[in-house]
Amino acid sequence: MKIRVLGAFGGEGLGHRPSAFLVNDKILLDAGSVTGALTVPEQLAIEHALVSHSHLDHLAGLVYLTETLGFCEEGAAVTISGIDAVVNAVRRGVFNDVLWPDFTKIPRADVPVVKYRTLFADVEQRVGDVWVTPVAVNHTVPTTGFVVHDGSTGLIYSADTGPTEALWDAARGLPGIRAVILECAFPNRLGPLAEVAKHMTPALIRRELDKLPPSIPVWIFHVKPQFHEEVADELAGIEGGRISILEQNHVYSL
Repeated sequence: MKIRVLGAFGGEGLGHRPSAFLVNDKILLDAGSVTGALTVPEQLAIEHALVSHSHLDHLAGLVYLTETLGFCEEGAAVTISGIDAVVNAVRRGVFNDVLWPDFTKIPRADVPVVKYRTLFADVEQRVGDVWVTPVAVNHTVPTTGFVVHDGSTGLIYSADTGPTEALWDAARGLPGIRAVILECAFPNRLGPLAEVAKHMTPALIRRELDKLPPSIPVWIFHVKPQFHEEVADELAGIEGGRISILEQNHVYSL
């Protein structure tokens, strides 16, 4: 399985793109930034978008992707997938002919650029060439992390979350898990804010490690650009050598 980091941050800054990952060239794992990281031919290859929740830093890239698909290749389409609450939020809040055109009717209703698929929580389902299990995590809006695998190797993606249990319970004992992609938005000094916003800090990650599958690398994403150096320094102080911050534009192979 190939994971390309389109955006690794919990916001936008100079050289910092919001969270988005491209799996095997065709499946988006969240979509905070898409068109700013991919050529037009690369965008046209995308078939699916797994959306963890409805916050803009995880789906804003879809609005510009739909223009590329609609304008540049007849019949090109993306299927936006997530649990019911997430799909409904995207349908009603984004592609609603107010904030953005309803691309389920463009260019025509019988050949739409956007399609929707509701995934069932805690159930393994086939999406493109991988298997996906959405698992509820601990955030301020309905949010799922994802267990993604191709039958031999896989990863755990936390999406946005504070300390959580169900995702790690679901992943415990699964064969072939090669990495955990875990968020960390704030430095330790903003712990009270992280608690309210339901995000992680390095101190919380230190405690969370005991819940994770042992000996598996932990790749950090979603650091707020304003605090990147501070968070990186604090993460470097966690013993064990399992933790590294994901590199934007890098391709990881599992």
